[in-house]
Amino acid sequence: MRVLVTGASGNIGTALLRRLAAEPDATVVGLARRVPKGRVDFPYDTCEWVACDVADPDCRDALVEACQDATAVVHLAWALQPSHNEPRLIQTNVEGSQHVFDAAVQAGVPQVVYLSSVGAYSPGRKDTPVNESWPTDGVAASSYSRHKSTVERLLDKIESEGHDTRFVRLRPGLVFQRAAASEIARYFLGPFAPLSLLRVAHPPLLPLDERMVFQCVHADDVAEAIVRAIRQRASGAFNIAADPVLTPRDLGELLGARFLPVRGGLLHQAAGLVWRLRLQPTEPGWIDLALAAPVMSTERARRELGWTPRHDAREALRELLDGLAHGTGAGSAVMRPRESVPTRVTDLLRGRLPGTTVLT
Repeated sequence: MRVLVTGASGNIGTALLRRLAAEPDATVVGLARRVPKGRVDFPYDTCEWVACDVADPDCRDALVEACQDATAVVHLAWALQPSHNEPRLIQTNVEGSQHVFDAAVQAGVPQVVYLSSVGAYSPGRKDTPVNESWPTDGVAASSYSRHKSTVERLLDKIESEGHDTRFVRLRPGLVFQRAAASEIARYFLGPFAPLSLLRVAHPPLLPLDERMVFQCVHADDVAEAIVRAIRQRASGAFNIAADPVLTPRDLGELLGARFLPVRGGLLHQAAGLVWRLRLQPTEPGWIDLALAAPVMSTERARRELGWTPRHDAREALRELLDGLAHGTGAGSAVMRPRESVPTRVTDLLRGRLPGTTVLT
């Protein structure tokens, strides 16, 4: 089994490399814009690395070559920053996905596993889980959701053309692991968040809208779903999430904070203000997505893939919170531990403001 993994140095990619290392017949090729260099630790030492930016139109020949003789291509590469430069995000997320899919089809790869998201779904209710037939037209206010929805349409078109390549669309909830904490902090919280205070104190209040019910899943359990989809030569869409569904009150309990109900419109305005001031990197559309994203049923993945998460949702979230408090990371550029305060200040003085630069 030869597996090409795009975005192999990120959150899910790191977990997938760990999981594939346990498969005795697996040969793995990891593709990333910045590949691990120098002394490479586990799991980044378990694969052959190819340096390639999927957003670059000139990468197409390299992608086709990397796809040769692959049993499956797992497409994880996705950009969340710079949030103030949506055309740059589209180059990676939409055009880059098209490059990967085209290369896989041209090389005759039997299967492509694409990591879509709950964010691809149209708005839905929080009290009635939806299955994979729910519309994937996204949430218009969120660029992340729009891009995930657009890639779903790309796949619809490719599948309608009758190629032999099978496509799997995994749609996970929020994906957490302790080693991804610093990556997540850089992408969503920025350099000003005093996360180390979580080691010694709890935030007194957690102001969120009661409708911000969400699902999460451990990265290792997403990796397990990917391997099962490859081994079983699956096709189609699968929702991936762990129980229980979490509420803002649950998050407050885990943080040791008192939940303070605040309307989503006010949160959107506040997030938009600090985003426009370049104080944090998360665009306000994430608030709209959190309010609108439906709760997913994972019955199909459990039935057809035999998939059952080993970690429950609270455990995955606890790992993330502990990692945020301690600035933990892993051995790739994108997963590196959180920078020291002097390094973050130096980056700011050099013009690397939240939401304005390509993060690695």
